Amino acid sequence: MSSFLSSSIGKKLVMSLSGLFLVLFILVHLILNSFLMFDSTGELFNAGAHFMALPVIRFGLQPVLFGGFIIHIIYAMILTIQNMKARPQKYASQNLGESSTWSSRNMFVLGGLVLVFIAMHLMHFFIPIQIEGNVHDDYQLVKNLFTNGSLGMVYTGLYVVGAILLGMHLAHGFWSAFQSVGLSNKLWRSRLEKVGYIYAIFVAVGFTIIPLYLHFFA
Repeated sequence: MSSFLSSSIGKKLVMSLSGLFLVLFILVHLILNSFLMFDSTGELFNAGAHFMALPVIRFGLQPVLFGGFIIHIIYAMILTIQNMKARPQKYASQNLGESSTWSSRNMFVLGGLVLVFIAMHLMHFFIPIQIEGNVHDDYQLVKNLFTNGSLGMVYTGLYVVGAILLGMHLAHGFWSAFQSVGLSNKLWRSRLEKVGYIYAIFVAVGFTIIPLYLHFFA
Protein backbone atom coordinates (compact mmCIF):
# COMPACT_ATOMS: atom_id res chain seq x y z
CA MET A 1 0.00 0.00 0.00
CA SER A 2 2.80 2.40 0.91
CA SER A 3 4.57 1.68 -2.39
CA PHE A 4 1.38 2.50 -4.29
CA LEU A 5 0.91 5.81 -2.46
CA SER A 6 4.51 6.73 -3.18
CA SER A 7 4.08 6.04 -6.90
CA SER A 8 3.08 8.75 -9.36
CA ILE A 9 -0.36 7.17 -9.87
CA GLY A 10 -0.90 6.88 -6.13
CA LYS A 11 0.03 10.51 -5.55
CA LYS A 12 -2.33 11.65 -8.30
CA LEU A 13 -5.11 9.56 -6.79
CA VAL A 14 -4.60 11.02 -3.30
CA MET A 15 -4.51 14.57 -4.67
CA SER A 16 -7.63 13.92 -6.76
CA LEU A 17 -9.62 12.44 -3.87
CA SER A 18 -8.63 15.27 -1.55
CA GLY A 19 -9.53 17.72 -4.33
CA LEU A 20 -12.99 16.20 -4.77
CA PHE A 21 -13.50 16.43 -1.01
CA LEU A 22 -12.62 20.13 -1.15
CA VAL A 23 -14.94 20.63 -4.15
CA LEU A 24 -17.82 19.40 -2.00
CA PHE A 25 -16.78 21.64 0.89
CA ILE A 26 -16.63 24.70 -1.38
CA LEU A 27 -20.21 24.06 -2.49
CA VAL A 28 -21.42 23.77 1.12
CA HIS A 29 -19.44 26.88 2.07
CA LEU A 30 -20.99 28.84 -0.81
CA ILE A 31 -24.50 27.82 0.21
CA LEU A 32 -23.83 28.94 3.79
CA ASN A 33 -22.35 32.26 2.64
CA SER A 34 -25.34 32.89 0.37
CA PHE A 35 -27.43 33.33 3.54
CA LEU A 36 -25.75 36.74 3.79
CA MET A 37 -27.89 37.95 0.87
CA PHE A 38 -31.19 36.35 1.83
CA ASP A 39 -31.66 37.73 5.34
CA SER A 40 -30.76 41.34 6.15
CA THR A 41 -31.18 40.68 9.87
CA GLY A 42 -28.25 38.26 9.79
CA GLU A 43 -30.10 35.65 11.85
CA LEU A 44 -29.99 33.02 9.11
CA PHE A 45 -26.25 33.39 8.52
CA ASN A 46 -25.50 33.54 12.25
CA ALA A 47 -27.46 30.32 12.79
CA GLY A 48 -25.40 28.60 10.10
CA ALA A 49 -22.14 29.99 11.49
CA HIS A 50 -23.03 28.91 15.03
CA PHE A 51 -23.85 25.42 13.76
CA MET A 52 -20.37 25.22 12.20
CA ALA A 53 -18.94 26.15 15.61
CA LEU A 54 -20.53 23.16 17.39
CA PRO A 55 -17.95 20.86 19.03
CA VAL A 56 -18.78 17.94 16.71
CA ILE A 57 -18.05 20.18 13.71
CA ARG A 58 -15.20 22.17 15.18
CA PHE A 59 -13.25 19.24 16.59
CA GLY A 60 -14.50 16.57 14.19
CA LEU A 61 -15.02 17.79 10.64
CA GLN A 62 -12.79 20.87 10.67
CA PRO A 63 -9.57 18.90 11.37
CA VAL A 64 -10.51 16.54 8.53
CA LEU A 65 -11.06 19.53 6.26
CA PHE A 66 -7.77 21.09 7.30
CA GLY A 67 -6.04 17.78 6.68
CA GLY A 68 -7.61 17.60 3.24
CA PHE A 69 -6.19 21.02 2.38
CA ILE A 70 -2.73 20.11 3.63
CA ILE A 71 -2.66 16.79 1.77
CA HIS A 72 -3.88 18.42 -1.44
CA ILE A 73 -1.25 21.15 -1.24
CA ILE A 74 1.63 18.81 -0.39
CA TYR A 75 0.84 16.35 -3.16
CA ALA A 76 0.31 19.18 -5.65
CA MET A 77 3.80 20.48 -4.83
CA ILE A 78 5.36 17.02 -5.10
CA LEU A 79 3.73 16.24 -8.45
CA THR A 80 4.59 19.67 -9.85
CA ILE A 81 8.26 19.25 -8.92
CA GLN A 82 8.31 15.76 -10.43
CA ASN A 83 6.74 17.02 -13.66
CA MET A 84 9.26 19.85 -13.88
CA LYS A 85 12.13 17.38 -13.47
CA ALA A 86 10.63 15.05 -16.06
CA ARG A 87 10.25 17.88 -18.57
CA PRO A 88 13.38 20.02 -18.35
CA GLN A 89 12.81 21.45 -21.81
CA LYS A 90 9.82 23.75 -22.09
CA TYR A 91 7.45 23.07 -24.92
CA ALA A 92 6.92 25.68 -27.59
CA SER A 93 4.20 28.10 -26.55
CA GLN A 94 2.17 27.49 -29.69
CA ASN A 95 2.11 23.72 -29.06
CA LEU A 96 1.03 24.23 -25.47
CA GLY A 97 -1.76 26.55 -26.49
CA GLU A 98 -3.12 24.03 -28.97
CA SER A 99 -3.08 21.04 -26.61
CA SER A 100 -4.18 22.55 -23.29
CA THR A 101 -5.83 25.53 -21.63
CA TRP A 102 -4.00 28.29 -19.78
CA SER A 103 -5.48 27.21 -16.44
CA SER A 104 -4.38 23.59 -16.92
CA ARG A 105 -0.80 24.73 -17.64
CA ASN A 106 -0.74 27.01 -14.60
CA MET A 107 -2.59 24.99 -11.96
CA PHE A 108 0.29 25.31 -9.49
CA VAL A 109 0.38 29.10 -9.87
CA LEU A 110 -3.40 29.35 -9.59
CA GLY A 111 -3.32 27.05 -6.57
CA GLY A 112 -0.73 29.30 -4.89
CA LEU A 113 -2.86 32.38 -5.50
CA VAL A 114 -5.95 30.59 -4.22
CA LEU A 115 -3.96 29.62 -1.12
CA VAL A 116 -3.22 33.32 -0.50
CA PHE A 117 -6.94 34.03 -0.86
CA ILE A 118 -7.78 31.26 1.63
CA ALA A 119 -5.20 32.58 4.11
CA MET A 120 -6.79 36.04 3.86
CA HIS A 121 -10.22 34.50 4.39
CA LEU A 122 -9.03 32.60 7.48
CA MET A 123 -7.48 35.76 8.91
CA HIS A 124 -10.63 37.82 8.42
CA PHE A 125 -13.29 35.32 9.51
CA PHE A 126 -12.18 31.88 10.73
CA ILE A 127 -9.65 33.03 13.31
CA PRO A 128 -11.84 35.74 14.94
CA ILE A 129 -14.93 33.51 14.95
CA GLN A 130 -13.61 29.99 15.53
CA ILE A 131 -10.24 30.47 17.26
CA GLU A 132 -10.48 33.71 19.24
CA GLY A 133 -14.21 33.31 19.85
CA ASN A 134 -14.75 37.01 20.51
CA VAL A 135 -17.35 37.63 17.81
CA HIS A 136 -21.00 37.51 18.81
CA ASP A 137 -22.51 38.69 15.52
CA ASP A 138 -20.86 36.88 12.62
CA TYR A 139 -23.08 38.59 10.06
CA GLN A 140 -22.02 42.04 11.22
CA LEU A 141 -18.34 41.04 11.12
CA VAL A 142 -18.63 40.00 7.47
CA LYS A 143 -20.74 43.00 6.55
CA ASN A 144 -18.36 45.47 8.18
CA LEU A 145 -15.40 44.13 6.22
CA PHE A 146 -17.02 44.90 2.88
CA THR A 147 -18.82 48.12 3.79
CA ASN A 148 -16.06 49.97 5.65
CA GLY A 149 -15.62 52.87 3.20
CA SER A 150 -12.67 52.77 0.81
CA LEU A 151 -11.09 49.89 2.73
CA GLY A 152 -14.26 47.92 2.19
CA MET A 153 -13.95 48.52 -1.54
CA VAL A 154 -10.40 47.16 -1.45
CA TYR A 155 -11.48 44.00 0.34
CA THR A 156 -14.44 43.62 -2.00
CA GLY A 157 -12.08 43.79 -4.98
CA LEU A 158 -9.68 41.30 -3.42
CA TYR A 159 -12.44 38.80 -2.73
CA VAL A 160 -13.80 39.17 -6.25
CA VAL A 161 -10.33 38.45 -7.66
CA GLY A 162 -9.98 35.50 -5.29
CA ALA A 163 -13.34 34.09 -6.43
CA ILE A 164 -12.29 34.34 -10.08
CA LEU A 165 -8.97 32.63 -9.37
CA LEU A 166 -10.78 29.86 -7.49
CA GLY A 167 -13.11 29.36 -10.44
CA MET A 168 -10.18 29.14 -12.86
CA HIS A 169 -8.49 26.57 -10.62
CA LEU A 170 -11.67 24.50 -10.40
CA ALA A 171 -12.33 24.64 -14.15
CA HIS A 172 -9.46 22.23 -14.75
CA GLY A 173 -9.19 20.61 -11.35
CA PHE A 174 -12.79 19.34 -11.29
CA TRP A 175 -12.69 17.08 -14.34
CA SER A 176 -9.01 16.14 -13.98
CA ALA A 177 -9.75 14.79 -10.48
CA PHE A 178 -12.39 12.46 -11.90
CA GLN A 179 -10.02 11.47 -14.68
CA SER A 180 -7.40 10.46 -12.12
CA VAL A 181 -9.86 8.13 -10.37
CA GLY A 182 -10.62 6.26 -13.59
CA LEU A 183 -13.16 8.24 -15.61
CA SER A 184 -10.77 8.98 -18.43
CA ASN A 185 -12.47 7.85 -21.63
CA LYS A 186 -13.35 10.48 -24.22
CA LEU A 187 -17.09 10.41 -23.54
CA TRP A 188 -16.78 10.92 -19.79
CA ARG A 189 -14.00 13.46 -20.16
CA SER A 190 -16.16 15.60 -22.44
CA ARG A 191 -19.06 15.44 -20.01
CA LEU A 192 -16.93 16.12 -16.96
CA GLU A 193 -15.23 19.07 -18.64
CA LYS A 194 -18.65 20.65 -19.25
CA VAL A 195 -19.82 19.94 -15.70
CA GLY A 196 -16.51 21.26 -14.38
CA TYR A 197 -16.84 24.51 -16.29
CA ILE A 198 -20.44 24.96 -15.12
CA TYR A 199 -19.44 24.26 -11.51
CA ALA A 200 -16.42 26.59 -11.74
CA ILE A 201 -18.55 29.42 -13.15
CA PHE A 202 -21.22 28.82 -10.51
CA VAL A 203 -18.67 29.00 -7.69
CA ALA A 204 -16.82 32.03 -9.13
CA VAL A 205 -20.04 33.96 -9.74
CA GLY A 206 -21.47 32.98 -6.37
CA PHE A 207 -18.45 34.08 -4.36
CA THR A 208 -18.21 37.23 -6.51
CA ILE A 209 -21.81 38.30 -6.00
CA ILE A 210 -21.71 38.04 -2.20
CA PRO A 211 -19.04 40.73 -1.48
CA LEU A 212 -20.45 42.95 -4.24
CA TYR A 213 -23.94 42.65 -2.76
CA LEU A 214 -22.73 43.44 0.76
CA HIS A 215 -20.68 46.43 -0.42
CA PHE A 216 -23.29 48.07 -2.61
CA PHE A 217 -26.68 46.92 -1.26
CA ALA A 218 -26.37 45.77 2.36
